[in-house]
Amino acid sequence: MSFRQEILIALGANLSSDTGLPRETLHAALARLRDHGLTVLRTSRFFATPCFPAGAGPDYVNACAVLGGGAEPAEVLATLHAVEAEFGRAREQRWGSRTLDLDLLAVGKIVLPDAAFQGRWRELPLDRQLRETPDQLILPHPRLQERAFVLVPLLDVAPDWRHPLLDRTVRELCAALPDEQRAEVKPV
Repeated sequence: MSFRQEILIALGANLSSDTGLPRETLHAALARLRDHGLTVLRTSRFFATPCFPAGAGPDYVNACAVLGGGAEPAEVLATLHAVEAEFGRAREQRWGSRTLDLDLLAVGKIVLPDAAFQGRWRELPLDRQLRETPDQLILPHPRLQERAFVLVPLLDVAPDWRHPLLDRTVRELCAALPDEQRAEVKPV
């Protein structure tokens, strides 16, 4: 099976790394992805976004990128985690502050592990989302349709990407968010 499909990722940081402030870290992380064999095809503008959940730490700098490469989705995820570690990412607290967060959002129209599992995780209540993490890769990312800090930057680089299970484009998913959530995501 060929995995030469566009890879959508989200980038975020709200703590300084050895590289510098969050914005500098995101720029350096994009360069590091190239060093790991992924091609950065398009990068969104950078955005300031409130920390989630509210009050959990400093505000974030977020962006999205479209990557190219022939790796399988699990290999891409392993590469993203390796790059996070290179920038001092410690996975100590779910949704905690971090020097770098690289989320694999989608690989083309691939659904992993299957539509039913992805749907169950997508419908997981917030209190369980705070406590539980999946034990396998889920694609598309089960929360992307809920997050303005993902969808607003994704509009810059993949507005017409269509969620294979929800059958809606990024443009449509973003427009469905409350105005106040979209307004919180400000270009920097």
